[in-house]
Amino acid sequence: MTLDDLRVFVAVCRAGSLSAVARDLSCTQSAVSQHVKRLERETGVALLERQARGVVPTQAGRVLEAAAAEGLGGIDLALRRLRDLVDGETGAVRVATGGTTVRHFMADAVVAFRRLHPRVSLEFRTESSSRGCFDALVGSDLDLAWVTLGPPVRGIEQRGEVELPWVLAVPADDPLAARPALEPSALHGLRIIRLPPHSTSAAHLDAACAELGIRFAADTSVADWDTALLLAELGLGRAVVPAFPGIGDSGRGLALVELPALRPLSVGWAVRRWDALSPQARAFAETVSATCRVTSGRG
Repeated sequence: MTLDDLRVFVAVCRAGSLSAVARDLSCTQSAVSQHVKRLERETGVALLERQARGVVPTQAGRVLEAAAAEGLGGIDLALRRLRDLVDGETGAVRVATGGTTVRHFMADAVVAFRRLHPRVSLEFRTESSSRGCFDALVGSDLDLAWVTLGPPVRGIEQRGEVELPWVLAVPADDPLAARPALEPSALHGLRIIRLPPHSTSAAHLDAACAELGIRFAADTSVADWDTALLLAELGLGRAVVPAFPGIGDSGRGLALVELPALRPLSVGWAVRRWDALSPQARAFAETVSATCRVTSGRG
């Protein structure tokens, strides 16, 4: 039984798929399976159960997953502290983000952090969803992930940093463009550009709308918030998006109509354990948190 066996097993439990973990690790599904089989030989019990859509841990697998996730967090803490002793003010900060996160939430922070810590490298890994970021945190040596906050995830600590109100993005010549804000009654039945399917932000919007009895129609979906704005600018529909930092500074021919009745969207950091972060990773997290609050207030 090795640390790699345990890391891969925890990643499989969280992803529910051997093939998904194989893609993340750039290896074969057979190689991932070998890690799990080695653990099963060592423990003498079945750890995974195959289902129609992937795998789930057995009762024994859940016991091992919980213990392994906790134990790996402690080992990571020790290894990071050892690296800090060796590296001093060097080293790396590894961050998982969505496709547009760096541009909207981290641009100023990257410049400020580089000025203060010129010998620390920043490494970014793009994930398509918050779920992907959580899985990447557990299954690799990533330090931080910037995510849309959602339900609790075992083995992951989430910390909200910014609340983003929702806005309706419409072309400047749209009949709704002159309205400073819209109430729920004016939203029902609007055709909108759908946020990324199965994303945390889409689930949050659906829940916020359900609370108010709002139902949108949608015939177009996108992979990220920026694409939704672009399609709205091109006249392909209206887009309900969170008012992320700098959204009003793009120079696009769009009007942003406030939707005050919808619950804001919370975004922030996800980590395995805050006390396991290296000083460099903690400094970067604090820099991003501070700068994105300022830009969010402007944007």
